[in-house]
Amino acid sequence: MGRKKKTVDRGILPDPKYNSVVVSKFVNRMMWEGKRSVALGIVHEAMEALQAKADKEPLEVFLKAIDNIKPLIEVKSRRVGGATYQVPVEIRESRREALGMRWIIRAARARSGRGMWERLAAELLDAYNNTGTAFKKREEVHKAAEANKAFAHYRW
Repeated sequence: MGRKKKTVDRGILPDPKYNSVVVSKFVNRMMWEGKRSVALGIVHEAMEALQAKADKEPLEVFLKAIDNIKPLIEVKSRRVGGATYQVPVEIRESRREALGMRWIIRAARARSGRGMWERLAAELLDAYNNTGTAFKKREEVHKAAEANKAFAHYRW
């Protein structure tokens, strides 16, 4: 953390094809070793596959899938008097979006299939329908927060 200057959020340019900042952020999270064009190609192919499978606008399906995976609440460890408690806390919007995207990408990479675009399209479709590995991860996080609701008074 710097002492002199405040960090400046330079923003992210929207995706050239879908004109969406969310898609652009997703591409940035998909990217490995700086290979943006490869990640962009994978995401665009997955979106085309989504359009074919869902018979709806791909951007609409994509955004709904991300919304379905975003967690509302998570647990954070808090030490109080020698004991560690899992305290449920609400998540700010930027972190919710980041977690949702990260879970979808991780689930797609763990899936079996021919190409990454195929696996990503399948995972996005599952997320759109409230099923799949990423949705299961969200439910686990919510369940953990619900189970530790008694420690909510330790929130800071």
